[in-house]
Amino acid sequence: MINGWLIVFRLILAAVLSGLIGFEREFHGRAAGFRTHILLCIGSCLIMLTSMHIFDIYYGRVSVDPARIAAGVITGIGFLGAGTIMHSHSSVRGLTTAASLWVVAGLGLAVGSGLYFGSIITTVLTVVVLMMFSKIEHAMIRKYWYRTVVVEASDSIEQLKAIREKIIEGRAEITDFEVDRAKTGGMILKLGLRLFSPKYSDQLIADIGRLDGVKHAKWEVQ
Repeated sequence: MINGWLIVFRLILAAVLSGLIGFEREFHGRAAGFRTHILLCIGSCLIMLTSMHIFDIYYGRVSVDPARIAAGVITGIGFLGAGTIMHSHSSVRGLTTAASLWVVAGLGLAVGSGLYFGSIITTVLTVVVLMMFSKIEHAMIRKYWYRTVVVEASDSIEQLKAIREKIIEGRAEITDFEVDRAKTGGMILKLGLRLFSPKYSDQLIADIGRLDGVKHAKWEVQ
């Protein structure tokens, strides 16, 4: 039977490990961030502890599989992960966050079952992948950088042409296009851009923001 202090230790450890991963997601402005990752992981840990508790209660009386309840977490996490994935025309976002949620669900189960060393190593590897590998991916694998610029401007064909010209001058290419009506009048543009170099990205935003009729321009949080 697991004692009370061991239960507290496992729940706290699950919160700490998942918090490290969740902090990285929160730092990058993701919808599923710090609190979401922690809650998911301690919930998974509690489910694992409950499964082991039920096994201890009925040990020797009936045949009980301590992993049966925990296996439902792996199935159920798919619904939560799907909620973080957004599809917009030709782009799909949120896959990395969905994957990190799946990892912290596994961390909760591992910590709940007492697999401390594996949980800590998994956390370290996950944080390294999330924080460092994106830079390596851009430097060694990707040839292009993809970002979305949000522009609020007056509603006119000439305005669209002026913005398009600035994007071309800024060494970028439009890959996606969305337009909505602004509450204050005019339009809100969401332009998916392919940048051939991130070097001039801030300058591009500044140039678009200085155009006549443009109220503001900013990069969408990734």
